[in-house]
Amino acid sequence: MPTALITGITGQDGSYLSELLLKKGYRVVGVARRSSTINTERIKHLLDDISVVQGDLQDQGSLLALLEEYKPEEVYNLAAQSFVPTSWNQPALTGDVTALGVTRMLEAIRFVNPKIRFYQASSSEMFGRVQEVPQKESTPFYPRSPYGVAKMYGHWITVNYRESFNIFATSGILFNHESPRRGLEFVTRKISDGVARIKFGLAKDLRLGNLDSQRDWGFAGDYVEAMWLMLQQEHADNYVIGTGETHSVREFCEVAFSHVGLDYKDYVIQDERFYRPAEVDLLISDPSMARASLKWEPAVAFKELVIMMVDADLERLKKG
Repeated sequence: MPTALITGITGQDGSYLSELLLKKGYRVVGVARRSSTINTERIKHLLDDISVVQGDLQDQGSLLALLEEYKPEEVYNLAAQSFVPTSWNQPALTGDVTALGVTRMLEAIRFVNPKIRFYQASSSEMFGRVQEVPQKESTPFYPRSPYGVAKMYGHWITVNYRESFNIFATSGILFNHESPRRGLEFVTRKISDGVARIKFGLAKDLRLGNLDSQRDWGFAGDYVEAMWLMLQQEHADNYVIGTGETHSVREFCEVAFSHVGLDYKDYVIQDERFYRPAEVDLLISDPSMARASLKWEPAVAFKELVIMMVDADLERLKKG
């Protein structure tokens, strides 16, 4: 039975990846930072089948100890300070976790077992002020936030360890991927939760930033399969993962509100507090390399994703 180590297991992607790997017969070891209350909400249905252990990307010793004790064949580095607005408030912390944390894990792999296959969760935010449309593996990066800059460091250090030490280190440049397990601070979940609250009379309006901002949104459950496929290839590489379609925040609102019989224009208020200091305008992927090499295709379409998220929040509020 192969062992996979997942950092960031308590996050959206960690939970979906755990489900996928368990189905494929893996022993799953999840790494979570020590805190007085570890939030296991997204993985509580898996706790009997996985091991959740303490470790920290800011602590080199804990990573070395984890690799020596659990001897994984695959490591998926999904942990990060992953919220863009927070990266402006905590830029140094974002750099330490999201950038240097990758180096610490790669160093641990180099010392303990260079045969471990490593997946780095890179991000479309590295493209930032886009240099070409759509964005592919060779598109130059121009990050527009401390988060994007930190992810870019993590991406290039992964490439460097692959080329310098012959480690199987792969970088997945994932475009926005959402689900009912997305954090409430992210705009898509903020909308689906807001729609459910307004529908049940628990809120009167929904305050958002730039409605014209466009993203390439897919379903997280589809994207974790691409992560796994990357580590099954003969050679490590970088892959852009996305749908190849773009939709605006406004369009997301339209679909979400109309699903419950409401018009978004009656409830959505644009609030300058939610604008970014430097806006990322148009992110749209060209995932043709992943389609050709990994034989990967997204299964869930945009409208289906929005409805899935709204329905899940309606159900959650009904129970709560």
